[in-house]
Amino acid sequence: QVQLVESGGDLVQPGGSLRLSCAASGFTFSSYTMSWYRQVPGKQRELVARISTTGSTTDYADTVKGRFTISRDNAKNTVYLQMNSLKPEDTAVYYCNALGKAMLWGQGTQVTVSS
Repeated sequence: QVQLVESGGDLVQPGGSLRLSCAASGFTFSSYTMSWYRQVPGKQRELVARISTTGSTTDYADTVKGRFTISRDNAKNTVYLQMNSLKPEDTAVYYCNALGKAMLWGQGTQVTVSS
């Protein structure tokens, strides 16, 4: 079964950290560019970070540069998003995306940054 399953979302205080994980199955993970997107109600889904198939190239939204780090483990079919120095404006549902022969989405995981 082709699927992406996110985990790691939580309620965290401003300045805190979280690590999101996205476990992939049912397709050739190492052939897919992986990304994290986020969405808040009433707004468009936005790209947060992207990583190439080998992990050699990464891109970040300006709003998260220097705070978030995307990585992948092709042996474990998993992509990660390390989020540090979290701000209230980072509050959103975070989605994992796989782009290759097809485009795949996970179900999302809620991140809430609040005191």
